[in-house]
Amino acid sequence: MLKPKKLMKNDKVAIVSLSSGIAGDKKFNHKHVIGKKRLEEIFGVEVIVMPNSLSGSEILYNNPKLRAKDLMDAFQNKDIKAIFCNIGGDDTIRLLSYIDMDIIKNNPKIFMGYSDTTVNHFMLQKCGLVSYYGPSIMAEFAENVSMHDYTINAVENVLFNNTEDYTIASSANWTSESLSWEEKSNNKKKRCLKPEKNGIEILQSNGNITGELIGGCIDTFHMFIGSEIWPRDNWDKKILILETSEDIPSPDFIIQLFRNPLMTDALKKVKGIIFGKPYDEVYYQDYKDVIINFFSKEIKRKDIFIAYNYNFGHTAPMCVLPFGIKVEISSETGFMKFLESATEEN
Repeated sequence: MLKPKKLMKNDKVAIVSLSSGIAGDKKFNHKHVIGKKRLEEIFGVEVIVMPNSLSGSEILYNNPKLRAKDLMDAFQNKDIKAIFCNIGGDDTIRLLSYIDMDIIKNNPKIFMGYSDTTVNHFMLQKCGLVSYYGPSIMAEFAENVSMHDYTINAVENVLFNNTEDYTIASSANWTSESLSWEEKSNNKKKRCLKPEKNGIEILQSNGNITGELIGGCIDTFHMFIGSEIWPRDNWDKKILILETSEDIPSPDFIIQLFRNPLMTDALKKVKGIIFGKPYDEVYYQDYKDVIINFFSKEIKRKDIFIAYNYNFGHTAPMCVLPFGIKVEISSETGFMKFLESATEEN
């Protein structure tokens, strides 16, 4: 996998809206403004807001080509060193026919986002480029009152530094509290943090595992399984990461997705599975039950490494996971150690 160069102070970072266009809507734009300012002030980079990213929900819904154009233009711009997403959504898959894979392959740079941006990550995997499952501008960068230290440290460590031997551990606290973004006054109200009682749970293990990360938000997989960006090989080298969104998919949805023949084939081959903390811990035990039942009874993989309750995805704070680099996961703690740096030196 091709790694982009690490970020440095004063580098140019582009902001794109590849799915939802709410960053340009009057009632939500204040979250974009806060996130952009934090990115500039905390991390010392120069932010470039791509031309169509603030066009608003209606225009971007009706024009996926404009969203894709921003992404392609950002990759082609030699001055831009990284691309961060404003927010997720539910229709990034509509960009696929407008993506020029050669442009991405020939212009490697940091790309970060999560949720529906999972689709974009699989596009970059198809291109052989390492990408980063991590914070979005309007959610984590614009976190009420201030960013979480855990998230700040993750961005700094993974994107700005050499990360060989870097270890991801569990956060001491978390939140899924929902405060309306339409109420600007909520920006001054800190979301309630809960202490982490469970930490990372090892559901199955035959020892430490090593492999390359791939995956994302499980809610999106049904839209691109079997498409041109769905990997056809090398699953035996992969550790699959999966997390659920604020839509809180049912345990039945999880098991039905697992039973998709192409998904089942991947699950029969992967080295391990790691799951993010369920949104607001809804279905916390139910998810574990269906996961263990599927692997132990349906595909007879009692050998596979399965760990649960990581801090990535839709609960805050969140780490940054580089897709395509080799990592090792401890069978005792569940901690993840990078066996190579997530970026290249400048």
